[in-house]
Amino acid sequence: MLIKESVEIQYSEVTPKSLYLNRRSFLAGVPAAFLGARELLSPSARAQAGVRLGNLAKSQLSTGEKPSSYKDVTTYNNFYEFGTSKDQPAQLAKNFKTSPWVVSVEGDVAKPRKFSMEEVLKLAPLEERIYRHRCVEGWSIVVPWVGYSLSALLKQVEPTSKANFVYFESYYDLKQMPEGKHAGIPLPYIEGLRLDEAMHPLALLSVGMYGESLPPQDGAPVRVVVPWKYGFKSIKSLVRIRLVSSQPRNTWNIANAHEYGFYSNVNPQVDHPRWSQSSERRLGELRRRPTLMFNGYADQVAQMYAGMDLKKNF
Repeated sequence: MLIKESVEIQYSEVTPKSLYLNRRSFLAGVPAAFLGARELLSPSARAQAGVRLGNLAKSQLSTGEKPSSYKDVTTYNNFYEFGTSKDQPAQLAKNFKTSPWVVSVEGDVAKPRKFSMEEVLKLAPLEERIYRHRCVEGWSIVVPWVGYSLSALLKQVEPTSKANFVYFESYYDLKQMPEGKHAGIPLPYIEGLRLDEAMHPLALLSVGMYGESLPPQDGAPVRVVVPWKYGFKSIKSLVRIRLVSSQPRNTWNIANAHEYGFYSNVNPQVDHPRWSQSSERRLGELRRRPTLMFNGYADQVAQMYAGMDLKKNF
């Protein structure tokens, strides 16, 4: 029997985990067989979640902390396109179409380019990075992400001397995301980083977590992860990157500039107007723990903000 090596398998060819796990019902009767065949013949019908991503190097950038449970990370989510309650995205994003998928990179670059998911997956060696995360609402998690430094993708398009910032845009389609009309924020979701932040080795382009492809509620099929900033800066379901000369707006800053600044670095000394940021609660724990400056990544990133007033530039 001829077996394909994983590196040759196209993202759009992978059987969804849910279908694989239900293969017995697929063979059990005509109705189930019909529905299963329809899924097999239409690989773009749902998110390619739960696909194993093998041969992952362990990153030296990982924290030594124990990861949060998979259940906590996949059932307690902020993804307003799929509902404003934490439990809604896991239910309402189940059939989110993520294949085919293209990430467009444009703007102040020498080589603008559109990357298919197959190209994204092969652009650099995938590795596992265990990162701490701090939500602006006061809870935190530890996640073993799969991906590589965002800089690997940005270098492919060769930023010009005019590029000072990076604008990000997520996917938005009311047909797939009808809860978006109740989100209370402008959509599509947009975010931004300074170019040096985006090029920092810790800034991650993630295609998976816990050794598998991303579930739709966690940003399938590709997202950005910026561990020293509050969670809303780590944009999900990425479709557009634009390098620009001026600081771009971001969704929560547009919605409420008084509460959400552009930088949004984790800072226990700068409170949110409605609550303290000095402590946090890790999902799965009852106790609170002190919040760390830059979420514990100060040794790696603090030099980027030397001389800045972090209360003014919050």
